[in-house]
Amino acid sequence: MGMMKKFKAHLLMVVTQTGFSFLYFITQAAFGNGLNPFVYVTYRLLAAGLSMLPFAYFLESKMQPKLTILLFLEIFVLSLLGGSLTLNLYFASLQYTSPTFVASMINTIASITFVVAVMIGMEKLNVKNKRGAAKVVGTVVSLGGALIMSMYKGPDFKRPWGALISIHGGNVHEDWVKGSILCITSCFTWAMWYVMQASTLKRYPAQISLTTWMSFIGAAQSAIFTAFVEHRPEAWALHFDVNFWSIIYSGAIGSGMLVYTQLWCSEQKGPVFVTMFNPLCTILVALIAYAVVGQDLYVGRYILGS
Repeated sequence: MGMMKKFKAHLLMVVTQTGFSFLYFITQAAFGNGLNPFVYVTYRLLAAGLSMLPFAYFLESKMQPKLTILLFLEIFVLSLLGGSLTLNLYFASLQYTSPTFVASMINTIASITFVVAVMIGMEKLNVKNKRGAAKVVGTVVSLGGALIMSMYKGPDFKRPWGALISIHGGNVHEDWVKGSILCITSCFTWAMWYVMQASTLKRYPAQISLTTWMSFIGAAQSAIFTAFVEHRPEAWALHFDVNFWSIIYSGAIGSGMLVYTQLWCSEQKGPVFVTMFNPLCTILVALIAYAVVGQDLYVGRYILGS
């Protein structure tokens, strides 16, 4: 029992990254089926808010702190960094690259988060001891690998079998430079979200309620942005197909329960601890893409990204 409690955060982060790994392929299938990425983000955040609202009301109604104007503005920025802005950039990049590449790039978030945390005093760094030196080396290698990965593929692994599941139209049109820029930018804003949430949780410790607020505010932000860039009313129409179920899964699970889990782990262990588990998602996505979906797996991108 004591061991389970000690490694509870570790286990939860493994489950979280596993849940995120499936999200990439469901989302890619929906994009291939014609779902607009910006509409997807808006509906996803709305679904997250609706799914978490009952839990916030029944479990945390008595522990929610008073929502002042300053605290609301803080949550507004947090919603932008962890929701509307980051997700729109991130999933827009998926249209121009691949799930394996996008999942690999999130490994830079841990490095960026660590650098920012050290700069603001949230993390202590002592390069004279082995642990501190290892963090510095790991940060440099992670960032360098991500940059090289955007320009270098390397030889591909030969697969002796065909795709077990076919996902059509995953890339609307491949543009690795544009996709890389969008993805890297989203990683920077995502890292800012991890650092900022650790501070916000001290003033708003109700994690479920905070997740709900971020989801609804992020959905409103994304809806306003989408209204400017997507003028076709039919783009908002949903049917009971892969588009609908991708929104339900990514909203209720991805932006709902999994984000709540990350908030809890961040409060317990800190933002750097949470981002350290991102490489697990990269490995899982690469294996699923290669073995199940039938996508190419390149030596350079796999090794450098992991």
